[in-house]
Amino acid sequence: MSQPEPQPESDYSLSALLRPASLLRLGAIGVVVAAVAGSFAWAAGWLSPGRLDQKRIINGFEAVNGPHPGFRRNHAKGVCLTGWFDSNGAGTRLSHAMVFRTGRVPVFGRFALAGGMPRLPDGPAVVRSMALDFSLPDGETWRTGMNDIPVFPVKDAQGFYDQLAAGVPDPKTGKPDPAAMKAFLAAHPEAAAAIARIKAEPMSSGFADAAYNSLNAFRFISAAGTATPVRWSMVPVDGFAPAAKVQGSNGLFEALAARLRHGPAQWHLIVTIGQPGDPTNDAALPWPKDREQVDAGTLTVSALQSEADGNCRDINFDPLVLPAGIKPSDDPLLSARSAAYAVSFTRRAREPKSPSAVQLGAPS
Repeated sequence: MSQPEPQPESDYSLSALLRPASLLRLGAIGVVVAAVAGSFAWAAGWLSPGRLDQKRIINGFEAVNGPHPGFRRNHAKGVCLTGWFDSNGAGTRLSHAMVFRTGRVPVFGRFALAGGMPRLPDGPAVVRSMALDFSLPDGETWRTGMNDIPVFPVKDAQGFYDQLAAGVPDPKTGKPDPAAMKAFLAAHPEAAAAIARIKAEPMSSGFADAAYNSLNAFRFISAAGTATPVRWSMVPVDGFAPAAKVQGSNGLFEALAARLRHGPAQWHLIVTIGQPGDPTNDAALPWPKDREQVDAGTLTVSALQSEADGNCRDINFDPLVLPAGIKPSDDPLLSARSAAYAVSFTRRAREPKSPSAVQLGAPS
């Protein structure tokens, strides 16, 4: 059995072709092709190697966490979930997405811990995530990745990359340099405020009693074409219990498995409706607590599976995989997350796979 990886000291470290007229037409086509090729090259960073792009973000994860071939570069430690979503129809006034019509759709997904170390021992303060894939009857898919924190630590990709860079371990100590983190917080005052909000929010005892938040804003599009800014949360039916010492290196996952042996766990999909002036482009800022909320239905998680070939391990939970009726907002983190997830997925898809650290039923 491999040795557990050390817990990082910093918890902040808490993603893109013979006549003159014919020659003129060919020349024009050539200009268009060159422009299109240039735009792709710019998006991929080929023409500006110093520019921040999705590859540099994933390289940042690898610098902080070390090499772990075959695993996600973030949220590396996890298990697969299966279940279903029962819509109560209340969401249809906001969105014409099929998922909100009254009825049941199958769901699979993943519970995980933030961070890129797949064998990191579970801890009471580690950020937890829930990623879901709603498989809709019309063949569409809705994927969403949520975290059990109230806001995101930074507002854009540059801030996220700078946060990663500040968390790179010092070769002499094996720990992040406190001066680097201090400099990061000075350069990104929004991060200091967001981290304070995160730390002020009590952590739950485990996965089953945690609320998971979209953090990013999206737009719901009604049948009449009305766009409404929203954020959503999965709010647990299980009563909240405060975080406590975790027993065993996989204690949070084992506790979740034990909980499900007593019956399915459930969450309400709560949609929060934004009002004019509420920030849709900054996930580090909360919306006022008095905003209208709509309970759109109930998620039921009935079973867990260890990650293996063909299940949630091999899925990219891209937050921009959206059905008709849901669109992204102007939050720059959405495109950054989508691009970084694609790089992480491509890298791990071609790497040899190791068994997940979480083998359900196995001793920790």
